[in-house]
Formats: sequence, structure tokens, C-alpha cells
Amino acid sequence: MNPGEKRISSHVVYRGRILNLRVDHVELENSKRSYREVVEHAPAVGILAEDDEGRVILVKQFRYPAGEYLLEIPAGIIEPGERPVETASRELQEEIGFEPGEIREIMRFYTSPGFSNEELVIFHAKDLRVAEREPDDDEFISMEKVDIGSIETLLRNGGVRDAKTIAALHWLLSGRN
Repeated sequence: MNPGEKRISSHVVYRGRILNLRVDHVELENSKRSYREVVEHAPAVGILAEDDEGRVILVKQFRYPAGEYLLEIPAGIIEPGERPVETASRELQEEIGFEPGEIREIMRFYTSPGFSNEELVIFHAKDLRVAEREPDDDEFISMEKVDIGSIETLLRNGGVRDAKTIAALHWLLSGRN
């Protein structure tokens, strides 16, 4: 028996600006057949930005699918031909008006692999330098600086509900591997 599932056919149901939806007919590991709905999403980055005063810079913005304002790390989609670290630097400038003096990748993960192929690359940025903020026309973002000492309480009290932000903040609290 071959490991995994084998695609028999594929049909794109919807093509959008940031995602596509396709339905695949697949052969399962036990030779039975089924269908898989797949959201194709461009890879993205998230940036855990830490200032020199021991604070993490988060953004607050309304997220239409969730129907509420969420507190998140800055993030964005990797543009064609762009390296993830370039996207991270661009998004820091666009969303919070800083350039990183030091930036490094800390983790990669799939956001929801049961139905999407979106991969997220998380960076840790330090030695932040002020730069001109250049928000996208459709983004209305405010910044919140959170003391690292209050992150555990913020997480415990449900103040952060965004998965990429929860992962990044737990990484920070775990000792900054």
C-alpha cells in the first residue's frame, strides 16, 4: 500500500485574489475513494517584533471573517519572487513603521492543514529602527506595545485569539530557543 493519498482528479471551484478553492477526487491509503476540499493560499509571514524596552509590538485590526478586532503580530502574504525575510521586513515597515536591525526565522507551520496548504513563516525581529509607515489602502491598523512580563496573563485571559500570534508569544515565553 502506498503511503498517503493519490489525487485522481482536481477541479478549481473558485479563484480569488488571495486564495483558490479546489475539490480533489482522491484514492485513499485503503484504495477507497473520497473527495478533499482544498483552500490554496499563498505562503505568509508573521513577525514577533520586540523593542529595546522589553515590549512586543502587536497590531489591532478588524478581521471580517472573525467579526471582531483581533490583537496579532504583524503579518502578510509573500509576494511572487519575494523571499520570506524580505516580506517580513516589508510588513514591519508597512504595518508598524519599523525596520529590523536583526531578524531571524523561528518557526514554520501550516495554519490549518486539514483543508488549507497555507504555510506560515514566523520571524523574530529586534533592534528596531523607525521607518516611514506605509499601510495598505485596505488596512486600518493600530499598534499596541505589550510588556513581555504581561504576555502570559494576556494569553491566559483570552486577549489573543489569533493562532500565529499565540504560537509566536509562546515561543517567546518558552525561553527564546
